[in-house]
Amino acid sequence: MQKSSHGTSAAVAAFVVWGVLPLFWKTLEHIPVLELTAHRVVWTLVILVVILTSQRKVRTTLAALRSRKIIAIHLLAAVTLSSNWLIYVWATLNDRILEGALGYYINPFLYILLGRLFLGEKHSRLQMLAIAVAAGGVALQFRAVQGVPWAALGLAFSFAVYGMIRKKSPLGSLDGLALEASLMLPLALAYLLFVSSQSTGSFGSDPHSTWLLIATGAATATPLLLFARGARAISLSLLGILQFIGPTGQFLIGWLTYHEPLPPLRLVSFALIWLAVGLYIFSLNRRTSQND
Repeated sequence: MQKSSHGTSAAVAAFVVWGVLPLFWKTLEHIPVLELTAHRVVWTLVILVVILTSQRKVRTTLAALRSRKIIAIHLLAAVTLSSNWLIYVWATLNDRILEGALGYYINPFLYILLGRLFLGEKHSRLQMLAIAVAAGGVALQFRAVQGVPWAALGLAFSFAVYGMIRKKSPLGSLDGLALEASLMLPLALAYLLFVSSQSTGSFGSDPHSTWLLIATGAATATPLLLFARGARAISLSLLGILQFIGPTGQFLIGWLTYHEPLPPLRLVSFALIWLAVGLYIFSLNRRTSQND
């Protein structure tokens, strides 16, 4: 019971941190997105290496480099994860926090759909109805934003594909993320060296920017580690319910703090997404009660 309680607390903390992170990224809007993402890779890896060293797991991670299959899996995972990071930060810094929230709201439904199409997973009719309702909400976004909500779709697809790829790896969340950050590192360092040679880099230009860039590692690693701890201790059903805390926080911050526009049609779109979330949560609860 105590382990479950601690796991729930860790998971809630992870999703709360993800929900309020737009406030942190907004403090970095004076820094180019590519440079910001490159620093995120570097400092996240620094933190992960420290943790792996303290847990004496560095050799395990290095041993994975002997397998071409594992390297290939995590190289693909690194591409999708870095794309997700890039799109998320771009959306946040360009006043599209609501669109980012939409992406993470629909992500679970995309997991269900991709699992059914490519992994042969079976889902209830209620879950498939939730997908249909969510799809209707997304379709309304096209009219609401008078275009394609590509940031939301990019976030949802990149993270869903990342999740599918990671299911193919035998590595744990910490080891896997460290390997992915290591694979991203050469490109990140090359870009940072380039901007530094052009005297356009933000790191070292002033203490405020420098410390904020270093803090991107903690902003990335902290919720991931909390999530990993929670995921090990609580049921997938509870985890599935709690994951909506993150986009809800993002939605409220985008709407109430940064006053992003929420016209009636866009509000109806989100209402359909919330209805789909309700159906999804109900289906999870019903499945849990049937298994008890």
